[in-house]
Amino acid sequence: MISTDGLSKCEATGCKTGKRPLAEMLHLLSAVIIWLVTGTTISSVNKWIFAVYNFRYPLLLSALHMFTAIVVDYGIIKLRMFKHKDGVDRQKDLTTGAKCKVFLLSLTFCASIAFGNVGLNYVQLSFAQMIYTTTPIFTLAISTLILGKQHHILKYTAMMPICLGASFSIMGEVQYDQTGCFFVFAATMLRGVKTIQQSILLQEEKINSVFLLYLMSIPSFCILAVAALVLENWAGLESPMHYDPNLWLFILLSCLGSVLYNLASSCVITLTSAVTLHILGNLSVVGNLLLSQLLFGNEMSALSYAGVALTLSGMLIYQNCEFISDYLGTRRAKARELSRTKVVDPAGPSRAPPRDIQERAGTHDKREDKID
Repeated sequence: MISTDGLSKCEATGCKTGKRPLAEMLHLLSAVIIWLVTGTTISSVNKWIFAVYNFRYPLLLSALHMFTAIVVDYGIIKLRMFKHKDGVDRQKDLTTGAKCKVFLLSLTFCASIAFGNVGLNYVQLSFAQMIYTTTPIFTLAISTLILGKQHHILKYTAMMPICLGASFSIMGEVQYDQTGCFFVFAATMLRGVKTIQQSILLQEEKINSVFLLYLMSIPSFCILAVAALVLENWAGLESPMHYDPNLWLFILLSCLGSVLYNLASSCVITLTSAVTLHILGNLSVVGNLLLSQLLFGNEMSALSYAGVALTLSGMLIYQNCEFISDYLGTRRAKARELSRTKVVDPAGPSRAPPRDIQERAGTHDKREDKID
């Protein structure tokens, strides 16, 4: 069983060869770049749709994201633009358990997207992004409590500045809204659950990332479409011709960006781990904060900036926990070796006096000879 933070396919290969193959490194690098770019821009595009064009239908937008994923993934599957792992098509004979896991993932997936888009209607983009950085806390807690995965103590230590940074951001928020904060926190928790579910299906069930996104997009679209019809105010929806034509261009960009983001997310999880995905995602926080100030003029207090610094420091601790652990282990080993040396020879090794002291002693002896 491959745990959510255990050896991935690439890591297992690296253990045998000593390093990742070049093809896998390029694959991972391209997936990370696409994921960071789309993760940085898609939230800004969605906020632009809600704030600038006053489009108050977040559930409908989420349903359109899922519909776009169905269309794009269906075309990719039909054109056979991806290779099956080990040359075996495991998608045709999914077990009942795997199908249930896909359906549960669909529920979590559409709920996290819907809550996130609803929350953006109430809070600033910068505030939402700072709350999203706490996702690794939920991911780490779930993998520990439910899956029984044991992590290094430094990984838990790294969660402390991340959590404290989010708290500072909440206290320093200029335009705090309780409803928006609730929806954003709910979306954050569900994102952690979703990543664990994705990791299990991608790494254990060996489902291809494109096919997995296609499978979970179908029920997600149905759920979100029904929720939009029931919960959103359709009486206030105007004819599409009354809206600014640029609105539909931004909606199309948002839909395509969400597909690329989810595909790249699945690839990164397959090649690394669930927690690493969200820790790496904290790099996009800086980009989102800059975009929120540039596009929407969001104000940030001193506490908010302190929260950003703490969050990024937690990310650095987690990403380099192995290096820090090795460094501390080396220092401890040297300290033990030095203490053992002192115990064996308390006086320490005999050393010749420094040269300047020897010269002074020689001069003093000569003076005494002259006096005699």
